[in-house]
Amino acid sequence: MNIQGKEDPYLKIGDTNVRSIRGNSEYVWALRDINLEVEEGDVLGIIGKNGAGKSTLLKLLSKVTSPTTGTIKAKGRIASLLEVGTGFHPEMTGRENIYLNGAILGMTKAEISRKLDEIVDFSGVERYVDTPVKRYSSGMMVRLGFAVAAHLDPEILVVDEVLAVGDAEFQKKAIGKMQDVSKGGGRTVLFVSHNMASVKSLCKNGIILKNGLIHTVGDIESVINEYIIENENNVSPDLNNDINRKGNGIAKITDFYVTNLNDEKIALIYTGSDVKFNFKIKSTKKCTIDLGFSFFTPSGTMMSNLYTSYQNNNFNIKKGETKITCIVKDFSICYPKIIIRAMLYVNGELSDWPQTHLDLIDVEQSDFFGTGKLPTPGIQYLLRGEWSLKN
Repeated sequence: MNIQGKEDPYLKIGDTNVRSIRGNSEYVWALRDINLEVEEGDVLGIIGKNGAGKSTLLKLLSKVTSPTTGTIKAKGRIASLLEVGTGFHPEMTGRENIYLNGAILGMTKAEISRKLDEIVDFSGVERYVDTPVKRYSSGMMVRLGFAVAAHLDPEILVVDEVLAVGDAEFQKKAIGKMQDVSKGGGRTVLFVSHNMASVKSLCKNGIILKNGLIHTVGDIESVINEYIIENENNVSPDLNNDINRKGNGIAKITDFYVTNLNDEKIALIYTGSDVKFNFKIKSTKKCTIDLGFSFFTPSGTMMSNLYTSYQNNNFNIKKGETKITCIVKDFSICYPKIIIRAMLYVNGELSDWPQTHLDLIDVEQSDFFGTGKLPTPGIQYLLRGEWSLKN
């Protein structure tokens, strides 16, 4: 709003978008100081906490809403799937909505008709394509909406978290389609998701939005790692408290820490060193347990795991508290930060699975081979072999 031809005074007093803090102004910058350029054919992942401004950014780029200030320039048609049923008329059938959406994108009726069978087949809702979409489930709506957005040849495809509504089979198919659109067709994809595995498999580059501001820009691996590390609580959780966990609770992990062989707690592991992983287990009765722990990258990729049962060590423990240690010699993982998680089974049934990391550990390269030579940068898992030569 302009007042007597002057700049809108509200522009100067808006608060930063921090949802957890009470503000002093009635106006909030949902996004601010966004300066971003996406190249043709790029696949950009946009990640951040709830309320960070991800969906608002996509709505601005899709021209669903206009920016208060600044400009957005796009080359080519934009097809967007921002919310379940975006752009659908509830009283119209699925078939009619395909034509409606195509027309909005600037397609001719003949162009849409050529793609119609392909769209319906991909969506998997052929039986109900002549049913009003108000009778569709949210999953069916997403299936048809994504099929329309992806098949009507947009130069730019904008997809929000809506794919999470679909089932696993459709999510996999949708990710594959977006990869085909970007790689085969050279089209641009902007993808918002809280599923880091999907973001990592699809995107080349990424940004982190934080409080309505661009926090980080970079290749998708480094962006995801930074986001997860920042949001993982670097302090080990108090496992005695009622943290979120799964299992029948007969036995629980009540403490975990990492030490060297001198029982000194450590937060840094050197590759090639001997490391002791220490667990305290509290059981409500005498039982047989199978304890396992796993190493993950910050982006959620499992690097390795180890269970007591792998080495036929199914321990019989008493009622009360028991300490179990596992010594790993010549620690061979070489990833700069690793997340440790654990699971506990009692008599073959899941007893405790803390839904959080037990620890976030730094790993540093060292003279793993004992030759004075450091491992090649970027190597994640080191091998030590026995070499021989026969002439």
